[in-house]
Amino acid sequence: MNTFIENIFNTKDKQEHEEKRQKTNIQRATNVKFQEHHVSRDKRGKVLGQKGGFRGCTVWLTGLSGAGKTTISFALEEYLVSRGIHAYSLDGDNVRTGLNKDLGFSPEDREENIRRIAEVAKLFADGGTVCISSFISPYTKDRNKARKLHEESGLKFFECHVNTPIEICEQRDVKGLYKKAREGKIKGFTGIDSAYEAPENPDLKLKAGELSIDECVEMLAHLLKENDVLPEGVIDSVKELFVPNDRVELARTEAQTLPSLEINKLDLQWVQVLSEGWATPLSGFMRERQYLQCHHFACLLDDGVSNQSIPIVLPVETEHKERLEDCTAFCLRYDGKPVAILRKPEFYKHNKDERCGRKFGISNPGHPYVKIVYESGDWLVGGDLEVIERITWDDGLDQYRLTPKELRAKFREMNADAVFAFQLRNPVHNGHALLMSDTRKKLLEQGYKNPVLLLHPLGGWTKEDDVPLAVRIEQHKAILEEGVLDPKSTVLAIFPSPMMYAGPTEVQWHAKARMCTGANFYIVGRDPAGILHPDGNRDLFDPTHGAKVLAMAPGLTQLEIVPFKVAAYNKKKGAMDFFDPENKQDFEFISGTKMRALARSGQDPPPGFMSPKAWKVLCLYYQSISKM
Repeated sequence: MNTFIENIFNTKDKQEHEEKRQKTNIQRATNVKFQEHHVSRDKRGKVLGQKGGFRGCTVWLTGLSGAGKTTISFALEEYLVSRGIHAYSLDGDNVRTGLNKDLGFSPEDREENIRRIAEVAKLFADGGTVCISSFISPYTKDRNKARKLHEESGLKFFECHVNTPIEICEQRDVKGLYKKAREGKIKGFTGIDSAYEAPENPDLKLKAGELSIDECVEMLAHLLKENDVLPEGVIDSVKELFVPNDRVELARTEAQTLPSLEINKLDLQWVQVLSEGWATPLSGFMRERQYLQCHHFACLLDDGVSNQSIPIVLPVETEHKERLEDCTAFCLRYDGKPVAILRKPEFYKHNKDERCGRKFGISNPGHPYVKIVYESGDWLVGGDLEVIERITWDDGLDQYRLTPKELRAKFREMNADAVFAFQLRNPVHNGHALLMSDTRKKLLEQGYKNPVLLLHPLGGWTKEDDVPLAVRIEQHKAILEEGVLDPKSTVLAIFPSPMMYAGPTEVQWHAKARMCTGANFYIVGRDPAGILHPDGNRDLFDPTHGAKVLAMAPGLTQLEIVPFKVAAYNKKKGAMDFFDPENKQDFEFISGTKMRALARSGQDPPPGFMSPKAWKVLCLYYQSISKM
């Protein structure tokens, strides 16, 4: 909110100021002509920021002193810039310390103040920047002139009234300017003894006394999207693909009349991922254009840049392609049951060698997902999905399968002001817990009041020797029950995606999907989504590359990456601790192989490696499979 306000001139000051203005008043130039730029707005848009296209406009925030204009302005600027949209905030205080420091607060000076700002904002907008102007701007005629100036130049102008009751503005007034104005110590103070002409028909009204800053920013972002300034991919929204409730029966009836394609369990897991909005902004299985963008750029580009590093595709055999390629729509069935309608299908060749080479770095069928790719159909089909109903698995775990929208609601209910996500496909030991607890501690030190952990195990297909999902959830619950992680600040949920074991390529997908939940911090581990090379002698991917790639990946700039710190068993402390190379003799690394051997034999690990209840869950599992 503005803090540099209403430093009113007394009578002598006004006279001196007017004399100065008259002395410096020079003859206006009449022999000038506007020169057209050689660079078009379209060309500027293509090179400005990560989101292609001209997006220049002015967002004009007007309201009383203390209404929250500056706070909202800077928050919107941060929101846009972090998403690759070039934006700049012009603040009333800042401008009066520079460009307009020769102006006071007389009606004439206020008019000149706004005239200059409108001209500057127009130049920013013409340069392709979203210019956010934060000024009291009390007079309707001045704001109308600013709008006209933009519209005559073909630029969009959005008048947004930050409509905060004066009582709240006064409560926020840390400098006591309202109090001084009411005592008569300051004259001409807007809202007290100088009029504020509220907009009658603003483009947006923000009740900043009732709404949070984030809610105000979200409303502004949607205003810009609705007016074709922002692409859909920029908005923090989730694109679910479910049939609306009032059309479900109609969709079921239609599905019975359509040609159908039977899909397998892996395909159904990808349908679930798409339907719940994890892959926003995809509207279904990838068409060829999206597939090529994913392959070559690891992004979707048609509606701004959205990270999408792994292909979400539906393979089909040649016989089904020939049967369905002339259809405008067909039904997807699982175990004979209609699951979804795929509309406007597009069939294209499934080049398996290229797909595996680009996404896995190898085409060796010894890699478990590469094997799946090579055994799948020779064609891919993309199209818009309409999923008839929410996908459930009836395995006792559906309560943990929260959608992105449900997780957002959960975090709001918990009053979380930061969400940090931890992706895992393995049991949690106390080293993992140490990292998660340390992350929360650091967020609290940064000033967050209630950071919440999203403990988010992957719940789709995994390779045969991975610990099954049901066992992992039981083990995670034990970790929470024993207080290794704080259950009051942790949400345990299942991420429905299959595992591809594609290393740094796949870890981008894991991070992007968590952004849909509202997470703004992401803990990346050592060798994320990694796997041994099929020859069994080395890691397929460099264990450090996942974190490095995430820090550079396009479309993930609004997500702060928390690097993994190596933890090992500190023999002196008798607990897991962050590894100290200078005292490496004090540490023992307990490998997965050793952990599994201990569990199979029923032996306990060193005290402090894992909570006893969680360890018991693993022991029971490994002992059960050793008897098979």
